[in-house]
Amino acid sequence: MAELRVISERPARKPPWLKVRLPMGATYLALKDLVRRERLHTVCESARCPNLGDCWGRGTATFMLLGEVCTRSCGFCEVTTGRPQGLDLEEPLRVARAVRALGLRHAVLTSVNRDELADGGAGIWAATIRAVRRLSPRCTIEALAPDFQGSRRDLLTLLDAAPDILAHNTETVPRLYRRVRPQAKYGRTLELLRRAGEHGARTKSGLMLGLGEEIDEVRQVLRDLRGVGCGIVNLGQYLQPSPRHLRVERFWHPGEFATLRREALALGFRHVEAGPLVRSSYHAEEQARQAARQEARG
Repeated sequence: MAELRVISERPARKPPWLKVRLPMGATYLALKDLVRRERLHTVCESARCPNLGDCWGRGTATFMLLGEVCTRSCGFCEVTTGRPQGLDLEEPLRVARAVRALGLRHAVLTSVNRDELADGGAGIWAATIRAVRRLSPRCTIEALAPDFQGSRRDLLTLLDAAPDILAHNTETVPRLYRRVRPQAKYGRTLELLRRAGEHGARTKSGLMLGLGEEIDEVRQVLRDLRGVGCGIVNLGQYLQPSPRHLRVERFWHPGEFATLRREALALGFRHVEAGPLVRSSYHAEEQARQAARQEARG
């Protein structure tokens, strides 16, 4: 296997390959106005995604369901942690209207964790998917879902609404879960992806690199994901959103991502997106189309 080199142990500044364009342009401004008008939330803004300008400039966004306050406290995430108040039962229709207004061919939905709810928010998830199907029947739907605390019933509520892709991010290697995802479990993530695949959904996951993981640990996670049938995987660089979040232990070089991409494809993934700026829904439509074509070819 190709040798992978470390850039620095605890880097003080971002390398040049992590520079991004500032958000601008008519399409970006129109999408921003639509999100505000429909009182919607996007993970693009809440998580300070570095690709916001690129994606919004192309008219794509990831809609975040169930409000903007999360019941979990992941060490990498910019989304606000706290006690959410109530449910917005009109949110599914507003999201569906936004998808129709944008003319999307592929819609990506995600959500905060709502562990205080009896169904973890699964009912809102299902209602949103069905509303999008009703208003935009030709649009494919990707559900970047929470783990519902391992509830098979709640996961099936979402899956019965028939998203085209069920995504759930592994985020990091098992050794770092307690620090990075303290309320999550690695085995629970794998089990969710396995159940979704058995239910007939295409499955997808993703990892952030730069939190202190070793290359062999990343390779083992890739093998584990293939072991539960996961067909699409994203690998990207972790970027510290604020001083109170986990720091970047090192920046991975673009060449390292290219090596991991080749290795993941050799394991049998149908599509692999790997690079410093790759995020969960980056190029999601292209990923979905390519995976579908490969499945059709067998």
